[in-house]
Amino acid sequence: MLNLSGEIRVFVCTQPADMRRSFDGLCGMVEQIVQQEPLSGHLFVFRNRNRDRLKILYWDRDGLAIWYKRLEQGTWQFPTDLKTADKNGVEISTDELSLLLDGIDLRSVQRRRRYQRSKNVS
Repeated sequence: MLNLSGEIRVFVCTQPADMRRSFDGLCGMVEQIVQQEPLSGHLFVFRNRNRDRLKILYWDRDGLAIWYKRLEQGTWQFPTDLKTADKNGVEISTDELSLLLDGIDLRSVQRRRRYQRSKNVS
């Protein structure tokens, strides 16, 4: 099961992935394209070219795990579609990942202004 606590960071790869890739292939994409450490405990989201399948790679206490979903109808609207294509990876919040997985187009979501505690404060 995915742990979507607020301390988890979520990175979306901007390049489509071959869904035949498994642990080693996706780890290579994390290191080369997203430029992050696959064993960091964060979530790494990959999509196929048609945007109807996705894989999430993550470290689960004692080993890597992959969460895989295939839509029977429709596609996901990925945040990488909203950003400039020159980035290798886009970081989204766990809330945005939940909305994405529920099929909500992130372009239509408006977040109200809220207080956010500075990360430097202990």
